[in-house]
Amino acid sequence: MTYPFFSLAKTHRITPIDFRMNDIAIRVEAVAEHGMATIWDADVLIWAASQIVEARDAGLRTSRLMVTTPREILTFTGRGTGARDYHRLKAALDRLQSTTVATSLRQTTERRMHRFSSINEWTERADAHGRADGIDLIVPDWFDLSPAAFIANGDLNLNTRMTDSVGANYPKLFAVDLALANTASPVTNVLLTFKNGPSNSHSAVFALSGLPAQGSGVRPILSISRLPGGTLRISSSQPALLQSTAALNGTNTIWQNEGFISSTIDVSPAPGLSAKFYRVIGQ
Repeated sequence: MTYPFFSLAKTHRITPIDFRMNDIAIRVEAVAEHGMATIWDADVLIWAASQIVEARDAGLRTSRLMVTTPREILTFTGRGTGARDYHRLKAALDRLQSTTVATSLRQTTERRMHRFSSINEWTERADAHGRADGIDLIVPDWFDLSPAAFIANGDLNLNTRMTDSVGANYPKLFAVDLALANTASPVTNVLLTFKNGPSNSHSAVFALSGLPAQGSGVRPILSISRLPGGTLRISSSQPALLQSTAALNGTNTIWQNEGFISSTIDVSPAPGLSAKFYRVIGQ
């Protein structure tokens, strides 16, 4: 491993790691209760990455949610499968979730730091008798598994009033589908709860909408990125009808069919034309 994201000591470490090399800065922080994630804990991440790659190579749809058993992880990592090994695995998961890394890696300016944990959260499942029945993991978006609804490829620095991070493949807006357990009762409110993560982390919800479930059960997700020269790269997570409009007017918006999109197309807007809004409709 090139950069020090993990402790090399088997002892309980809470002293932060501060690393600098040229323009790269890394700071790893741990909480006293669990200590810092170690290089041996990283074997869990190797298992998770192997599952994602194997599924992708098989043409299966991947997900950040991973459902597994302690035995599967312990066997892959060459550990024992006894009660002591199981408790050590749970301690490793706690360290991976609670240890945070702030780094300038893959950032276009050292002023911008990206903070993350090795796993976002984990849950221990139990059967009706209270016995451990499995583990659910939610991993970060290491392989860009979640299609972005919009990629800005840059932002505006409010301090300097100048563009920043141009071409950095972020910031991104994501679309998330939430299935209703009760489709007969109208939605009157939505409660969002912060579950875990660094104390200075945050998320912004820009919009919320509802629509009837589509026949396939999977809504296509539209992503738009700007290429050099102004060309727009429009992608759909599954085959869909692409539509556009020059003006949004609520339910009275007039959408124009742009044709069928199976995956990705590049659109070069003509000079002088008004901006367009795009959407995809599942087939």
